[in-house]
Amino acid sequence: MTRVATDAGGTFSDLVAFDDATGRIVVGKALTTPIDPSIGVIETLVQAASGGIAPAEVTFFVHGGTTVINTITERKGALTALVTTRGFRDVLAIGRGNRPDLYNLQAAPPASFVPRHLRFEVTERVDAAGRERAPLDAAELAEVAERIAAASVASVAVAFLHSYANPAHEAAAAALLRARLPGVSITASHEISRQWREYERSNTAVLSAYVQPVMERYLANLTQALRHEGIGCLLFCMQSNGGVENFPAARQAPLALIESGPAGGVAGAAYVGRVLGEPDVLYLDVGGTTAKCSLLRDGRPALKADYRLEWTRLSPGYPVQVPVVDIVEIGAGGGSIARVDATGRLHVGPESAAADPGPACYARGGTEPTVTDAKLLTGVLDPERFAGGRIRLDPARAAAAFAPLGTRLGLSAVEAADAVIRLAEANMVNMLKLVTIQRGHDPRDLTLLASGGGGPMHASVLGRELGVRQIVVPRYAGLFSAWGMLAARPRLDLRQTHYAAVTAEAPSLVARMFGTLMKEAAAHLDCPADRLHVTCNIDMRYAGQEHTVAVATDPDSCDAGRLLEAFHTAHELAYTFRMPDTPAEMVTFHLAAELDTPQVRLPELHAPSSVEDASLGQREVFFGEFGGWLPADVFDRDLLPAGARLPGPMLVLEPTTTTLVLPGQMLRVERHGLLLIAEQA
Repeated sequence: MTRVATDAGGTFSDLVAFDDATGRIVVGKALTTPIDPSIGVIETLVQAASGGIAPAEVTFFVHGGTTVINTITERKGALTALVTTRGFRDVLAIGRGNRPDLYNLQAAPPASFVPRHLRFEVTERVDAAGRERAPLDAAELAEVAERIAAASVASVAVAFLHSYANPAHEAAAAALLRARLPGVSITASHEISRQWREYERSNTAVLSAYVQPVMERYLANLTQALRHEGIGCLLFCMQSNGGVENFPAARQAPLALIESGPAGGVAGAAYVGRVLGEPDVLYLDVGGTTAKCSLLRDGRPALKADYRLEWTRLSPGYPVQVPVVDIVEIGAGGGSIARVDATGRLHVGPESAAADPGPACYARGGTEPTVTDAKLLTGVLDPERFAGGRIRLDPARAAAAFAPLGTRLGLSAVEAADAVIRLAEANMVNMLKLVTIQRGHDPRDLTLLASGGGGPMHASVLGRELGVRQIVVPRYAGLFSAWGMLAARPRLDLRQTHYAAVTAEAPSLVARMFGTLMKEAAAHLDCPADRLHVTCNIDMRYAGQEHTVAVATDPDSCDAGRLLEAFHTAHELAYTFRMPDTPAEMVTFHLAAELDTPQVRLPELHAPSSVEDASLGQREVFFGEFGGWLPADVFDRDLLPAGARLPGPMLVLEPTTTTLVLPGQMLRVERHGLLLIAEQA
């Protein structure tokens, strides 16, 4: 078997191919082509073919990227209409009426993705128990279909009140609209989410409809291009929940790919943690545009039940009811632009030079100073070996970009570059604290795994600042999101809202609900139930509360008393108190099913090389507060032998990234080629 994973990021498109028989890994990297990301993907495939990977022998192909989230953030989706229950036309505009910061009076509600004149009402009504109160008026719906057709709408979302409890009206309406509007994408909310909360479910349906035509075209183009190159196997997409799904299913529910690329890295981090026997991992990914992080406890990432797109202190953003790995993201990547504002303050990001024109040192038309330019000026990046020598960096252009910034700050170009790096790293430290210290986790108990083209260049500073146990730089770190996709398995998350009090009859209800969800998961993944790894959680709350906490349970041995105690414990952990005399309620049942399939493995190093073979001499590197200009040993990662122990300062070069080791740190090469960095005793 030859398995291939590709990741189309904001700056680069990456490929990792793994030969199961030999353990050989072939990689490819190309600049992303924003006009059609499939072009960059195919370029990486051509590179892999030149490395000995025969497309006709590929038996598994998985793809992830930023197409969905970019389509939303750049407002490049389809013209979308909404069909909803009479009286609920303005749910999207009203939202929740709350502010992300209670005392920030400048907060404003976000604009709806569907203008009011394209939000249509029809007569129908189902109550919260799923009982029909008013039948669907087919004549009204037919008239609405004519108005939608006249508006040249490309996509329609259908979101009826309480369709999570009974989707019959919504399914009938979607069927009628599909018959009357050929060529128009139709999305029914129950096909995407079966959870309560009308605003959140409506917004989820609208966003899914908004990106569906774009993703249908993109995945169709990618499928055609891959078939043309000779790949004939079943094609999969990386989902935001850390699992994979086939292309046809992804085209029907594209919102599940909203954090597709980063979720691949999280899946890879979980696998590397298992290899090292480190279940608690702080994962960091620094790419060309953003820096992302996620915390894995007991080998598993957390899934966000309240994912909000474009949340800021001034905007509540857009809620999305799809399972998303809990990832925190900031605009601090290699392409992040540095600037000084009118008050003389230095800023880094979130604006990015991206792939086109890219950092100034790329010599592709960029003139503004970026973090990549700063790393070049401080000696960390090798202008001749960047991206395996495919991109030659121009130090003179980087210096020219930083000269005006240095003048504004009263610093030399190199000092200004160091200031930019330190500010970017300070922002990253704050991001890492959001998922650790601010959630009650001590970084000193964690292993920091750094990936992306920029992660290994910053990890030694971040790890020292946080006091982590050790820093791990995986093999192919610059392509790690793609590599991690090969460690992911087909997965399905099913959530069903069903209100019920916790009484003596609760165990039978729990068994019945999860039994139904299990059958659905087995049918969707087309496998026997005994091949599924399943976890079951119930979102629970005290009677009268608004918010819930997730409680793990085993449907086969559920007991009302143990369920209540588990809920009290989870509530106390989340909110610091419990109310044992207050009745508890079950709200939403969540089943996560993962298909047991073979995974990529980390082959051990067997190359008969030595540290001397790996040496590339020394280079002067500016370490700023850690010693200024110092000579650093430089090594070729591909030639470093297992068991090698090397003191910093040093640089370890590979085609997709550079690992920086500070003075006072020790690097050890693990038997699988993982780089382990720790402070010297």
